[in-house]
Amino acid sequence: MNGLWSRVGVRALSVAVLAAGLIAGVYLGQDQGAEPIGDTVASAAQADLDMQLLKQHEAQHAVARAWKREAEGNAAAKAAAAAKAAAGKAHKLETAVIAEKKAAEKRKKEQESSGPVAYTGPIPTSCNEYSGSREIGCALMLDKGFPIAEFPCLDKLWKHESGWNYKAENKSSGAYGIPQALPGRKMASAGSDWKTNPATQIKWGLGYVKGRYDSPCGAWSFFQNNGHY
Repeated sequence: MNGLWSRVGVRALSVAVLAAGLIAGVYLGQDQGAEPIGDTVASAAQADLDMQLLKQHEAQHAVARAWKREAEGNAAAKAAAAAKAAAGKAHKLETAVIAEKKAAEKRKKEQESSGPVAYTGPIPTSCNEYSGSREIGCALMLDKGFPIAEFPCLDKLWKHESGWNYKAENKSSGAYGIPQALPGRKMASAGSDWKTNPATQIKWGLGYVKGRYDSPCGAWSFFQNNGHY
């Protein structure tokens, strides 16, 4: 009986020693800074979550950059298309302006080469002895209020100046037309067709004569004394 209890006591003592050793090891591990198993698992899970969030942020940034590049590309394409369209419209407008200018120059040359603009006003019987621009000059002088007796003075004045030629041009001074207006474009105040219409030139010339010399004979007298009027 004593031997049996001795064996049981030995075994119990062994188990107690073993348990004490395990408990001491656990405490020793805690004292040396070892992490508990639960904390290790939690740390691994947090690291995996952080990695997933980082990858998600990188993907979002990549998508944003792609959208920005696409938007910039679309804007550049639209700007290029708008510039091309504007250039096309400008070219068409320039072409139309050039064409109109050429057409106007052609019409002008045709008018100048086709002869004087025909006079459609009345011709008094007292002017029937004259013809061409002289006949028109006589009629317009009477219409201006001068008596027929003034016409010989006007006839001599403009015969000397231009020979009553509506295209007469002084190359050195630039004087032009029947009254030799200087410069010729002054006669535009009487009509835009001043280069090709004898009546327009005569109307301007009669206004100049009346305003400066009172009458054709006054202008002719001044011319005789000074060589110009």
